[in-house]
Amino acid sequence: MRTFCSISSAALVLLVASAASASSPVLSTILPAGVQRGTEVELTLAGDRLADAQELLWYQPGIETLSVEPAEDGKSVKAAIRIAEDARLGLYDLRIRSATGVSHLRTFSVGAYPEIAEAADANSNFDEPQPIPLNVTVIGVAENEDDDFYVIEAKKGDRITAEVEGIRLGKTLFDPYVAILNPQRFELVRSDDASLVRQDPLVQLIAPEDGKYIIQVRESAYQGNGNCHYRLHVGHFPRPRALVPAGGPIGETVEVQWIGDIEGDRTQAVTLPDHADPNFSLLAEDDRGVSPAPYAFRLSPFGNVIESGSTSEPTSFAPPMGLNGVIRDDGETDQFSFVAKNGQVLDIRVFARSLGSPLDSVLVVSKKAGGNVGANDDSGGPDSYYRFTAPEDGEYLISIRDHLQKGSPDHFYRIEVTPVEPKLTISPQNENPQIGVVTASVPRGNRLAMLVNASRADFGGDLAFSAEGLPEGIALDADTMAAGIAQMPVLLSASADAPVAGTLATLTGAPTDASLSVPSTLAHTVELVQGRNNIPFWTRSVDRLAVSVSEEAPFSIEVVEPKVPLVRNGVMQLKVVATRVEGFTAPIAVSLPWNPPGIGSAGGVSIPEGQNEALIPLNAADNAGLATWKIVVDGSSTGPSGPVTVSSQLVPLTIAEKFLTFEFERAAAEQGSEAPLLVKINQLTPFEGEATVTLVGLPNAATVEPTTITKDAEEIIFPIKIAPETPEGTHKNLFCQVVITQNGEPIHHNLGSTELRVDKPLPKEQPKAEAAAPVPPKPEAKKPLSRLEQLRLEEQQRTESTSGAGEPEN
Repeated sequence: MRTFCSISSAALVLLVASAASASSPVLSTILPAGVQRGTEVELTLAGDRLADAQELLWYQPGIETLSVEPAEDGKSVKAAIRIAEDARLGLYDLRIRSATGVSHLRTFSVGAYPEIAEAADANSNFDEPQPIPLNVTVIGVAENEDDDFYVIEAKKGDRITAEVEGIRLGKTLFDPYVAILNPQRFELVRSDDASLVRQDPLVQLIAPEDGKYIIQVRESAYQGNGNCHYRLHVGHFPRPRALVPAGGPIGETVEVQWIGDIEGDRTQAVTLPDHADPNFSLLAEDDRGVSPAPYAFRLSPFGNVIESGSTSEPTSFAPPMGLNGVIRDDGETDQFSFVAKNGQVLDIRVFARSLGSPLDSVLVVSKKAGGNVGANDDSGGPDSYYRFTAPEDGEYLISIRDHLQKGSPDHFYRIEVTPVEPKLTISPQNENPQIGVVTASVPRGNRLAMLVNASRADFGGDLAFSAEGLPEGIALDADTMAAGIAQMPVLLSASADAPVAGTLATLTGAPTDASLSVPSTLAHTVELVQGRNNIPFWTRSVDRLAVSVSEEAPFSIEVVEPKVPLVRNGVMQLKVVATRVEGFTAPIAVSLPWNPPGIGSAGGVSIPEGQNEALIPLNAADNAGLATWKIVVDGSSTGPSGPVTVSSQLVPLTIAEKFLTFEFERAAAEQGSEAPLLVKINQLTPFEGEATVTLVGLPNAATVEPTTITKDAEEIIFPIKIAPETPEGTHKNLFCQVVITQNGEPIHHNLGSTELRVDKPLPKEQPKAEAAAPVPPKPEAKKPLSRLEQLRLEEQQRTESTSGAGEPEN
């Protein structure tokens, strides 16, 4: 069967999707940045859109909010809080929840000592420092080109410790510096960065004599500003630089050696909790005080081994085990030995810099009899990791050293040698200034989608999601995350009568295979301070997600569920319908926050002002995954108190194989003529009725009419009309658009590819002229005679003349 069709040109424009922010409060600063535990204080929380602030959401226990009073201008909030007597020391994480959303995450410090405010106008002169007692916390600001001086009294032999919380407060890119000087202005000790407290400084000194000592605090390059807030802890308290072991078995009592304090090392018996706690920590404490911040301590189900200190014989152990030690001297390497069976697999992971050690670990695994098995410097993080597979039965060595062969009493480490176990980590997008707030603020009677990432380790398969601790009236809807997929949206829906409230909820994942038991954790990374090129400089990780019910949004959106599939190499128009509150007419930007594998969607689409519908173009690649996926559309607009985002329902979208394929032959013709293009049809899936076929991509002024085919068609011939002005040359990227209608909706195919060559016509032949009369040939020119030939000829002529004259007449 042969059919003829024509071409019309078309263009598909894909627009970049734009993200929309929720109508959330903005929390910029908290003052004071910390407070002594066991006290009450009034906080000033500054930012924007705070007029409807209702509560503070604290991630850690120990702080109670007594009252929240927003200012009328919406720029600040006064909040009274009470810190428990036994509250843990260190940083706490919090957000403000308002009636319309949840703010950025900020940190707040809880300390052990009474607090004194900096006398900002009277402490910049070394000769007139601000007097302070010992065992206090000074609240100050390092301004541009600013030196802050504080004076203390000490007796000979007193331990003096000074530590600054600066970058840890998460306010700005701030590199503090601290020094202790004598009255003659000689520096006795100084610090810019101390590995134990990351980019913050820490110094200790044994007073060499009775008298005054000056504490100097500044920004290390004198480039401070009004956001460079600091908390200076000064006192007699201990501050060891290391602890060994840096972890221990759950529920047992371990002997912890505190190393690196200026007064020397000491040992403390510590009883560990009887349950797993990833945030467990220890404090260094004696009769003169307690360290201002805790030390991370890893809880585990297995025992400990401490390196023997022998340079000739490795410390032996049997996995699983925690290996602990210190690289005390330059060039030192610690070794541990263990026995493994052929094919045995173990994870060997170092914890050093992640615990505050300066050790830049290099991990080597080798056969005790000789020959390396494997090594690692760092594996996507600050510490080393190596997965060991025993090549044979035998004894093996684990060696650890510093990358630069450095050593000191501070260079402590912990190595965990464990069997391979499956793990699942769930995380939303990192929260940072570019993305904005990453929380789930769901308007009453509406929905909000969130993208979540699932990191599977040592297992595969589909995942199902669930949530615990959601606010009343909110429900979770999530598709199964297929094996091989690491990101997808989950949908939170709030009932129309849900109370306006918020919680810190836990989102978990689990394999759909009931035979697999995999622990699931949630890790939400917040980039509090970014450096150059937006590189994260100081981050916090929390284990719960802020979810709230907010006041009603002025609109909602629905997706009209497609009744037909989106085929490979095809396109679709996804219809989105808005329901507006009376009087709300603003445009609504709509987009897909997530596309299934091989699917593209257009951004920059909006429901125009005062209208209720829009179409979002979708397209499928030739390798798009054949499955039914659940997609969602976000809608963003301006609400009564700022930008607001809501989401549609989850909608199934089926990706199917093409119904047919085309095989093109090439076509060629001269300008001003017709070029037949033959296309062979391969039917893959029968269809009912007729399909419309249009040839797309023809050059200028070349035309051909559309046509229709049925499932019985075997080929098409396109009679392409080439105009005289059609550009000559080879025109590529011709293809066919085929539309098949099912269930009253079109299924769009883009099929095949070929080229059309257009040539200039050949020059026309000139008419032949009439034959002319023949021209007689010119006489042949005689050859010139030589002189000899001329003499002979003359002689012959004389002889003939004489002979004729002498004969008688008859």
